Formats: sequence, structure tokens, C-alpha cells
Amino acid sequence: MLTGRAPGFGNTVSHSHRRTSRRFDPNVQRKRYWLASEGRHIRLTLSTKGIRTVDSIGVEAAVARIRARGVRV
Repeated sequence: MLTGRAPGFGNTVSHSHRRTSRRFDPNVQRKRYWLASEGRHIRLTLSTKGIRTVDSIGVEAAVARIRARGVRV
């Protein structure tokens, strides 16, 4: 929701160098935060980098960034 992370795509290469498609999924977690301005908890789906961003800029600023992208929180 915050960083816009999406899966990456690539190949799995076997010992014989055959290549098959694979998908690298981001490490996504669902985390609950207390939003003091609205007096309620919110649940955000964040990558681990997004969790660190929320820890550094604060929940209020992070929610403002998410809402600016047009995502309903």
C-alpha cells in the first residue's frame, strides 16, 4: 500500500541450464496500527521496507501518503 512493491519475474536455472519462469514475491505483511487522529485501528498491507518507512515517518504521514495515491484506508 505504501511503497507499491510488486512481484519480480525471472528464471529458475537448473543444473543443466534449462530455464523455467518463476516469480519473486515481495515480503508482504498485514500490520495493525493505531490511528490516533481518527480514534481507531487500521490494518495496512505493507512490505517490510514499508514497515520501516512507517516506523521512521509515523503512521499519520504514512496514511496521508497512501490516501494521496488514491487508496482507501
